[in-house]
Amino acid sequence: MDVTGILIFLLIVANVLISWKGFGDKEFFSRYSFSVDGVLLFRQRDRLITSGFLHSNWLHLIFNMLALFFFAGTLGAVLNWWGFLIVYFVSLVGGDLLSLFIHRHSGDYSSVGASGAVSGVIFAAIALVPGISVGLFFIPMPGWLFGLLYVLISIYGIRSRKGNIGHDSHLGGALIGMLVAILMHPQALIENYVTILIVAVPMIVFMYLIITRPHVLMVDNFFFKKHQQNYTIDQKYNEDQHNRQQEIDRILDKIGRSGMKSLTRSEKEKLEEYSRRIR
Repeated sequence: MDVTGILIFLLIVANVLISWKGFGDKEFFSRYSFSVDGVLLFRQRDRLITSGFLHSNWLHLIFNMLALFFFAGTLGAVLNWWGFLIVYFVSLVGGDLLSLFIHRHSGDYSSVGASGAVSGVIFAAIALVPGISVGLFFIPMPGWLFGLLYVLISIYGIRSRKGNIGHDSHLGGALIGMLVAILMHPQALIENYVTILIVAVPMIVFMYLIITRPHVLMVDNFFFKKHQQNYTIDQKYNEDQHNRQQEIDRILDKIGRSGMKSLTRSEKEKLEEYSRRIR
């Protein structure tokens, strides 16, 4: 197994283990999932990466890992292992940044999934190796068709808004992944421009709709608000800080009455988090 193969294996293992942890630990899932308020209000920017290793359920996880397995080896063979890693993580963050832009007026929005990173790998591989073939459920199909189906699933997911799957991050990750791959391998733009246009045009149209016709996709952004924002950012921050302080005061009062051993695991974690913030 070469270096790229080892990295693919490690990424899949990390996704499985961290997602499994999240399935059974709601507090862990909540802390490390992508959250608009978490990123914008509480500056927890690590969520832009950690959310990419959590998934909403086993089907969501398996679909993403299969897609990664199908395309990652091809991309690594063209760009080498370091190019593959760059595409993966830049696409992951890029996908979440697009979600942040789309849902910045909906503080309660949250999502999880390696979709942004996997989309970046898929579309980077398609741009560099247009002849790639994928066996989806034992049905062979050209890579570009798989990519288009992936985008259509994303559009449906954004419209339905079911679960915590970050469908809109698919587009951001795909665009970023394709762009980064072309920048690292510019001759692909000349050699494979037909395939690149076939998969890029729907994504560009999708982006246009998100910005100018968000009601078509039933999402919130600067120009359309389905969610009403009742508080300003500062008000929401101050209210949350007040609620957190009340919780800490309650925990400290419990320690004073019954000692440290009386605290639950959740209360200990909240106290440790508070201690880190005030250092």
